[in-house]
Amino acid sequence: MTDLDRIVRLKTVLARTGLSRSTLYRKISEGTFPRQIPISVHGAGWRESAINRWISDPAKFRAE
Repeated sequence: MTDLDRIVRLKTVLARTGLSRSTLYRKISEGTFPRQIPISVHGAGWRESAINRWISDPAKFRAE
C-alpha cells in the first residue's frame, strides 16, 4: 500500500467522481468501477488509489 492507498468512504467517492449513488453501484456490478473493501462489520470503503485510477480514465477502467 502506498500513501495514496488510504480508505475513502462513500460520501467522498461520490464527491470526487460526480456519480450518483445508484450509478456508482451499477458500475460496480458491471465491473466498470472499483469494488469497495470491508473496513468493519457494517462499513466499507474504497482504496483512494483505485478511485484515482478510475478518475484518470473512466472509459477504460475494468475492475481486477
